[in-house]
Amino acid sequence: MASHLKGATAVETHSAVLDLIRSSGVVSRIELADRSGLTGASISRIVKRLLDEGLIVETGVGDRTGGKRRTLLQLNAGARHAVGISLDVAGITYVVTDLSGVVVTRLDAAGTGEQPPTEVVDRIARELQDVLAGAGVEPSTLMGVGLAVAGRQDSAHHVLRSNPEATEWELFDIEQRLSDATGLPVVIENDSTCAAIGEFWVGRMPASADFATVYLASGFGLGLVTNGDVYRGSSSNVGEIGHLVLDVHGPPCWCGSRGCLEMLAAPARIVERALEQPGLAAELGLQGLPSTVRDDAARVAEAAAADHEQALPVVEESAYYLGKALVSLTNLLDLDQIVLAGPGFGAAGEIYVRQAWQDLEQLAFVRAVHPTTVVLSKSGAISAALGAASLVLHSRLTPHQTSSRLALALT
Repeated sequence: MASHLKGATAVETHSAVLDLIRSSGVVSRIELADRSGLTGASISRIVKRLLDEGLIVETGVGDRTGGKRRTLLQLNAGARHAVGISLDVAGITYVVTDLSGVVVTRLDAAGTGEQPPTEVVDRIARELQDVLAGAGVEPSTLMGVGLAVAGRQDSAHHVLRSNPEATEWELFDIEQRLSDATGLPVVIENDSTCAAIGEFWVGRMPASADFATVYLASGFGLGLVTNGDVYRGSSSNVGEIGHLVLDVHGPPCWCGSRGCLEMLAAPARIVERALEQPGLAAELGLQGLPSTVRDDAARVAEAAAADHEQALPVVEESAYYLGKALVSLTNLLDLDQIVLAGPGFGAAGEIYVRQAWQDLEQLAFVRAVHPTTVVLSKSGAISAALGAASLVLHSRLTPHQTSSRLALALT
């Protein structure tokens, strides 16, 4: 931290100290000076400003260590709020969090379905107003709205370029439209990126943390956090792990390749394989329609988690391919930790964790140097929405760790 702050601006230093308080939970001024490399006078000045802004509070004193007992500091959780929205064809999830990332209120609503984008934006504005009113959140404490979406990002033109099956959303400027409809600053990010930043913020990970989050909904996505910020690539499209080719002679993918992870292991493939099992569709109530893929896959996952003799091998096959993809990912990035997040890991998440651990222990190039841990996100199905809210917190409160695109979007 000390070397990171060398030559930093006042704003960057201010936010770095706030980030230290966030990641520490409870900390004294002396500990802040030790960890940051700043002088005691500088820490006192920054802490006074944070107290005046209401972002932190004094929360008692520490144990006596021979001199004056140290006054302890922590985030003032109720001082600010952020909204996170996960936009998905199967459902829209709203969360409102306090400054520490704790969910104050949540709403699950109908998905976008075939509704036109303009109508979806108008509905979001109405539903969000109801959510805030119901939770009693003062508008003056809101810092902005984070929106988690699937699809390719076009940061240069501030639009979402979705996949070919969602043509009405192509080039639709949802970021600006939603900001106009709500009167709040809005930032849009890929759902897997949101899930990753949520793990960083809510999990109180230090700014030095490097880890990956694999997000599974309709398909697979990857969020990568390095040095306290998400890595986005040149156009905010890093992490398309779903289009990692695992079988060059495999089934064709809509992206143009063959044998992509998405075609071998995503919910649509799970349902396809389940429908091939005699009697399983009738037993589990699978409908086998494009509109019911997520629900059908969830039913198969629940049965697999209960060791159903036909459903379990279907989900294990999906986990097998993901495990191999994670080995390649770890070999490329030398990861310490991978977090599995999103509704797709729901009931059968432990099956994926078990397979990934086995593959990484046996096949990862760095296995003799250090282990790569694989865990399920504690946020579960709301990880993208929670991450979207965390993205607002991260962008507004810790700009020293935030990409310029996000910082500008929320100013």
